Amino acid sequence: MSQEIRWNTRYQEAGDEYLFGTEPSRFLAHRAELLRDGRTALCVADGEGRNSVWLAEQGLEVTAVEISAVAVEKARRLAAGRGVAISFLQADMLAPDWPPAPLHGMFDWVIGVFIQFTGPAERARQFAAMKQLTARGGRILLQGYTPKQLDYGTGGPGVLENLYTAELLRAAFSGWEIEELVEYEDEIAEGRGHKGRSALIGMVARKP
Repeated sequence: MSQEIRWNTRYQEAGDEYLFGTEPSRFLAHRAELLRDGRTALCVADGEGRNSVWLAEQGLEVTAVEISAVAVEKARRLAAGRGVAISFLQADMLAPDWPPAPLHGMFDWVIGVFIQFTGPAERARQFAAMKQLTARGGRILLQGYTPKQLDYGTGGPGVLENLYTAELLRAAFSGWEIEELVEYEDEIAEGRGHKGRSALIGMVARKP
């Protein structure tokens, strides 16, 4: 099953409910002050829009990329209901011709929250695309699950090779300034998709 079909199915099954809720990632929201150091932001694998809508509410010019047409439509409704404008792109960020050249180096912030739907080979492609999109001096913010999340089972891919460790992220972003890299646990309640005690990791890295 392709990623597009898989995610369309998941979001359709949620009906009018937002699978991961409508509030932003807590890790992202707690960095609101830092996010003001920038004008443009891109949310990759944005889902139903909870993070892109919040970023737009902070005054950033936001672009959101998502593979699922069902999720994009729900994100448009969320943005309209909250009175913000977002540029939505339905696209596969792992496609060989993505990102398009006009987007290269365009964004002060590139945001990836729980985007661990790829194994090591595709993750390298995913991170390379995110780096291409980031402006010089811009930042990537990532939030994900660590291997301990397999013990909790409260969200995430449930596949060990897809999960992040601090060592993995340091290696993936060598040459960048790692401004923050923290492994922690928290109780999260993000719709029915992410609910309960979770083993998390967050990173902010700055492009040279």
